[in-house]
Amino acid sequence: MSEVKIFRIVGKITKPNYKTDFRKEIRALKPEHAVETVYKEIGSKHKVKRFQIEILKVEEIKAEEVTDATIKKLTAGEKENVQ
Repeated sequence: MSEVKIFRIVGKITKPNYKTDFRKEIRALKPEHAVETVYKEIGSKHKVKRFQIEILKVEEIKAEEVTDATIKKLTAGEKENVQ
């Protein structure tokens, strides 16, 4: 069985009236799955097409390097509180 890894994806969004950088941490089995998840999440939240999202870097990180609170909880095995 495969082990779930944590990936940090860095990129930028370029729309005609909107430009911004982003950094996202994703749990996935492979880097390709993490990139696909970023395309889905950012596309739905910011209403951007895939060609408007540029992925600059994909790197696997250790659990100690995680900054996202949700990913930290999931990695530590704690149950997430939903409010």
